[in-house]
Amino acid sequence: MTNEIRVFALPGIGEIRAGDDLVQVIHTAADGLLMQGDILVVTSKIVSKAEGRQIGAADREDAITAETVRLVARREHAHGVTRIVENRNGLVLAAAGVDSSNTPEGTVLLLPIDPDASARSLCLGLREATGLTLGVVISDTLGRPWRKGQTDVAIGAAGVRVLDDLRGTVDSEGRTLEATIPAVGDEIAAAGDLVKMKAANLPVAVVRGLGRLVRDLSEPGARSIVRSAEDDMFHLGSDEAYAAGFAAGRAAAHSSPIR
Repeated sequence: MTNEIRVFALPGIGEIRAGDDLVQVIHTAADGLLMQGDILVVTSKIVSKAEGRQIGAADREDAITAETVRLVARREHAHGVTRIVENRNGLVLAAAGVDSSNTPEGTVLLLPIDPDASARSLCLGLREATGLTLGVVISDTLGRPWRKGQTDVAIGAAGVRVLDDLRGTVDSEGRTLEATIPAVGDEIAAAGDLVKMKAANLPVAVVRGLGRLVRDLSEPGARSIVRSAEDDMFHLGSDEAYAAGFAAGRAAAHSSPIR
């Protein structure tokens, strides 16, 4: 087994519009470049465009509200307000993933309704078109709560192991690993972002050399990476958690009998 991967972007993918067949578009762009075990990293924006997720929105904030399930944190700043929210896919991210960049004035782009389902459709179609066993990761850009900057992560996946559970195996010193579960789906998405580049119109990357992670289509998708509310130690932003605790304390004080 070699510890080497290759990552490159597919050229020749033009502007995607609602109704475009992404399987055909990617297959044509690949033009024989793909190999057994390759993983394609597809920017969520072109998936959303093909699925007609571009909508008219005079007010982007209204579109964010419509896509929000839960407010995690809200901060005012010199340029307006930033909302960190949970969207309908369980993702916690800024602005519910509503994107107004590179879209016509007065419109915004929403994330795919079901990114894992979109990935399965793409993966099945590309496997049938190429005769190869491929994996697909749909990526989007997220910030991190404890670190500056953004990185791409997997919001949809098919035919790829997105969590590589190493618990029970041993390290180089023979010690048993008890909590090591690399989020390889996110690492693959980030690797793809290094060659796709935001402004270069290269929305699809190929990651080669990780065939050991390519599986059948029954493999859990990217939704399995999302931490459940029960396991989330940072369910709310600090200000929101303080306000909730303060309100709960007042309610408890008012409901307690006077002694």
